[in-house]
Amino acid sequence: MFWAAHAFFWIGNSPRPSPEGIIIPYPENYAGREPPVLRAYNSTNIILRLPMGKRIRDIRWLSVWCRRFTVDFGEVFIPPNLEVPKPRVLPEFKRLAHGLRSDNISILDAKTFYIPNLHYDGAGPDAYFWVGNGSEPSPFGIKVPNEMGSLDPLRGYQGEDIEIQLPGSITVYDIDWLAVWCVQYRHNFGHVIIPKDLDVPPALGQTKISTSTSKPSSPANCQEFLDKRLQVRWEMRGDYVQITLAAKIREDQYVAFGLSGAPTKSQMVGGDVTVAFYDTNSRTFKAVDYYMSTTAQCDGKSGVCPDERIGGRNDVTLVSGDRKNGITTITYMRPLQTNEAVNDRPIPSQGNISVIAAFGPLNSRKEANAHSIRDKTEGDYMIDFSDVDHNMCSGDLDELDDEDEIKPWPPAKITGESTFTAKIGPTGGKRGYTAITGQPSWGIAWYINDLLIPEITVERGQTYTFIVEGGSDSSNPARYHPFYITDSVEGGFGQKSEEEKRQQKVYAGVEYDREGYPYPTASGRYCELAHKSIDKSAESETFEEYLDTLRLECDQGEPGYLNWTVPMDAPDLLYYQCYTHNNLGWKIHVVNPGASQSNGEAPSRSVSIIALAAICLLTVSAITIHSRGRIF
Repeated sequence: MFWAAHAFFWIGNSPRPSPEGIIIPYPENYAGREPPVLRAYNSTNIILRLPMGKRIRDIRWLSVWCRRFTVDFGEVFIPPNLEVPKPRVLPEFKRLAHGLRSDNISILDAKTFYIPNLHYDGAGPDAYFWVGNGSEPSPFGIKVPNEMGSLDPLRGYQGEDIEIQLPGSITVYDIDWLAVWCVQYRHNFGHVIIPKDLDVPPALGQTKISTSTSKPSSPANCQEFLDKRLQVRWEMRGDYVQITLAAKIREDQYVAFGLSGAPTKSQMVGGDVTVAFYDTNSRTFKAVDYYMSTTAQCDGKSGVCPDERIGGRNDVTLVSGDRKNGITTITYMRPLQTNEAVNDRPIPSQGNISVIAAFGPLNSRKEANAHSIRDKTEGDYMIDFSDVDHNMCSGDLDELDDEDEIKPWPPAKITGESTFTAKIGPTGGKRGYTAITGQPSWGIAWYINDLLIPEITVERGQTYTFIVEGGSDSSNPARYHPFYITDSVEGGFGQKSEEEKRQQKVYAGVEYDREGYPYPTASGRYCELAHKSIDKSAESETFEEYLDTLRLECDQGEPGYLNWTVPMDAPDLLYYQCYTHNNLGWKIHVVNPGASQSNGEAPSRSVSIIALAAICLLTVSAITIHSRGRIF
């Protein structure tokens, strides 16, 4: 309309809108001497800033006012007792594990948290900002992107100030806590409770991390996986979805992406994936429909198999392929629904579904071979294939440095010792626990005589003392690691089901109460070799260099003690483990009397930092539990 060409946002202190008012310029940053007149708006969120010196209590109304014709197009009156929404200051993160701490956290608006002076060692294998409901953090939460908008596992922080924003339609009114949470091991590194009486500003893009109410000009769906080495882009096209995989991989590797074997969690078995690769023999790109009945190599009947090899058909259509600068890019299409009830899973036309991804080598048949532990998705990833503006990719794959092969540290060994100290420490990144054991790690592990998971040699019939400092507070699982000896490569006896417990044989560190319930006997105060700053394992060529980057932190109290006389019928291989968690320990080699010194090896010793206290030692007899099989 003509009149609207001279309209402005207008405030004043008179009983009703009148010429006795002043302009609130919008947009705030305008060019020229005069504020611009308002253009047309339709369902637009707008933030207005009061002119210098004006406060909300100084005005009685806000109007859209035509100055030329002194016409009020509409107004809103400001009540005199208005409580203006404002940011809310919360306590700092509760300090539970991995050096997590911060200053007081602020809720800036309904979706944005400001976390000042954030410290975290970055050693958790699958840690994320995590929100949810309930009295304390639990596995039933939702990942929150980091300050870069990425859903990669959290890096280390050294006193940084960051802002993070809740994903999707979630607001602070929908959650009870914000945590740093390890998805793989279901552990809380620290959290802060969100109060119920919040009255914070709406999230309209006024914070550093901006939100937008407008759609992008074209669909832009992208999500990163596998340490940002894989970018998945997608677009729904009627009854099909078109997917582009861009992966930083070798020429002889494949990239696999598709639907998890379970709709709401990551599961390889039952997965329906596309394996895409460059065939160096035929010099062509391929995209092949696979089904995973088990995680074993395909034998023509079961395993990780192309659908066509097990009686199905290839429902994937290759669109294009390219390889440049070490990046393989393959685009393919797949129908949302196929007619294969067993080998294919349906893609929902809307709503989230769990997805999985992996890199790996190709065998002589140009089929997928087993991947390494680090080359598959860890944790749960969800995608809504109907999205049109879900862009979570933070950069180009070209910007990634070519990864140098990180050389693992050689396994440590202890022979000829009868006393061992056991404390907690970090796993040593790609050089440490997983590289040595082939097992996934939780981010912490046992340090025996100040060595990372050494292989210990003991003799049958001899008695050994373990001085244990794994924590005794069972209410804080992140700092409660009782020590025990078992034939299980995994450990974690206390968290197992009754059936799983029967598959372990416990040799020391566990007893039973009158009701027949097991309990650990060797814990003691909590001592941890913690990072002085962030994890320096990648930069440490030797374990000794890495040890210099750690400092010993001990709670008040006394260590626990475990005396163990090795049974004469003990098997050749046992393990020291954590009672409450999986994969913290490693091997105990059991030999006949005198054999540990007959191999010519000099005893391996490490100076202990622990001051020994006068104590009474309890001898713990071996506990036998009949085994129905072994879990590896």
